[in-house]
Amino acid sequence: MMNKRSKLATLLLLLIAFAGICVYYFSHHPVAVLDPKGPIALHERNLIYFTLALCMVVVIPVFVLTIVFAWRYRESNHKARYSPNLDHNSAAEAAWWLIPTIIIAILSVVTWRSSHSLDPFRPIDTTKRPLSIQVVAMDWKWLFIYPRQNIASVNYFQIPVNTPVDFEITSDAPMNSFWIPQLGGQIYAMAGMATHLHLEATNTGTYNGSSANISGQGFAGMSFTATASSRTDFQKWIQLVKTTGTPLNLASYNRLAQPSSNDPVAYYSSEQPDLFGNVLARFTVPGMEGYVQ
Repeated sequence: MMNKRSKLATLLLLLIAFAGICVYYFSHHPVAVLDPKGPIALHERNLIYFTLALCMVVVIPVFVLTIVFAWRYRESNHKARYSPNLDHNSAAEAAWWLIPTIIIAILSVVTWRSSHSLDPFRPIDTTKRPLSIQVVAMDWKWLFIYPRQNIASVNYFQIPVNTPVDFEITSDAPMNSFWIPQLGGQIYAMAGMATHLHLEATNTGTYNGSSANISGQGFAGMSFTATASSRTDFQKWIQLVKTTGTPLNLASYNRLAQPSSNDPVAYYSSEQPDLFGNVLARFTVPGMEGYVQ
């Protein structure tokens, strides 16, 4: 049988190997929510780190003491002190009540402040005029409408870097969830309701977006791409869509609204007037069910 030192050395080597595997994996497979490319995502990433660090104040001592107690009070250790009548320890009771209370109080303050500062309806503090993009969740694709530029796209959109974006989001299908992990948290898209999400990209690049809410057969393919570029490249893309896209009228919208999955990127050079408002009206105004008119 292994002696005590061999057992401890084996356990230590296993822990080091596990930590090394974790470091190697995450260094070669970055987690999107931990690689922020905008102020909202950065704030949310910092909240994750802060909460994790605070939780470790409890988790690490609990696991360490579990191992220590299991080893110290094992059956074969006859030197361990046996105290069956010990029923009160002021220091221990103060520790296991006071420390969690302090942690909960800190989390409460942080939650209250971050809930207001990260309110998705709250515009980002800046002097720049935000870019407006209307988002419609469909079966199983995403439609992005630029009302001021009079263009639209499917499963792809482009924004200028360092410019706030006001996403107005609804659904023309079952409830869904709009999410770009590297730019900010998710928000639900619901039929007959319009929600807002304010985001901003501080780095140029291409970011993956997806549906974060299971919504049926084509859910797995309901993804999109977001590109943050310079303002010059953004204007070039707008002109490209206007010259190569097809009109988005009532007939083409109704075809687009038919259930399909893994749809390719598509551009529309113009949109049906107040298309987003009419999508909302389908579920709120009597007589408009099934039509965008």
